[in-house]
Amino acid sequence: MTTKNGCFRNPLVAALGAAALGCAAAAPAQTPSTGSGQAYPSRVVEFIVHVNPGGGTDVFARVVTEIMTRDKLVSQPLVVQSRPGGAGVIAFTYTKGKRGDPHTVLTIATGSFLTAAARTDLDLGLEHFTPLAFFARDPQGIIVNADSNYRSFKDLIDDAKSQPDAIVCAVTSATGTARIMLWRLERETGTRFKFVTFKAGSEAVLSVLGGHVPFTTENVSEAWAHIEAKKMRVLAVTTEQRMPALPDVPTLIELGYKIQIGTGRGFVMPAGVPKEAAAAMEALLEKVHKSTRWREYAVNNLYEDRWMGSAEFAKYLAEEKVARQEFIDAIGLGKK
Repeated sequence: MTTKNGCFRNPLVAALGAAALGCAAAAPAQTPSTGSGQAYPSRVVEFIVHVNPGGGTDVFARVVTEIMTRDKLVSQPLVVQSRPGGAGVIAFTYTKGKRGDPHTVLTIATGSFLTAAARTDLDLGLEHFTPLAFFARDPQGIIVNADSNYRSFKDLIDDAKSQPDAIVCAVTSATGTARIMLWRLERETGTRFKFVTFKAGSEAVLSVLGGHVPFTTENVSEAWAHIEAKKMRVLAVTTEQRMPALPDVPTLIELGYKIQIGTGRGFVMPAGVPKEAAAAMEALLEKVHKSTRWREYAVNNLYEDRWMGSAEFAKYLAEEKVARQEFIDAIGLGKK
């Protein structure tokens, strides 16, 4: 389903509808110079994602590249390339290995990206990447099948307290935002859960929809089509205020739990790229963020919309990496 202006409303449909972008060239456009006399981009730009097609990060990359193509912002093809595995490590390592190449852009979900950056055993620190832009935060939710016996967040917590380490949660990865949220939930409520990982948030949602896993802490947007169809139910959300699309669903904050979290959506390049090329891509991304298509997509897909350019984004990542260290230490990662 699409909105009247063609912006995709449901992420999974968006992934399918935009799949052709991986091999489609944009119409000719004026391209900025990198300062060396060569236009940027001068060849195919590869947008790397760390999840399978259909996941929130994949769809985000496809929407952004679609807007670039439709608005004729670039004169070169844009390819969205999925490199799943290792909780993002495969995609992050690939991008790190492209040092100096401004035609490689990594689409990041801040949860997995910052967790990997905080792990000293992986050598994927922030110094290996060039921050470009932050677009929005994709809120998390506690989401169950519509037939679940959990009618409220309290129902879930009470059941979890009665049987520690028994109830299973579906998440994208062992170090992503949904897993971090689950960890924080355990700390705040005194519960203990098990979790099972999937290659994309959409797959985690489908496991709950199919009745295979009791609940998920993935992005609300991943499950939105099923929520609208009343096949899934949201028990609580992680935003500061109630989400306009879910006015009857409480936030964890108002329920008394200090949990406000979401999947940050943004882009980085490898380290060592020409400053002019990075600035040129940042400018292109800012045009996308200011576009009517993006604003409508953000609203339709429940994003908390916020722009950060490269300098502000770099500061944000550095601060969040410090905060992420507690999670890394708690789950025993990061030790060589």
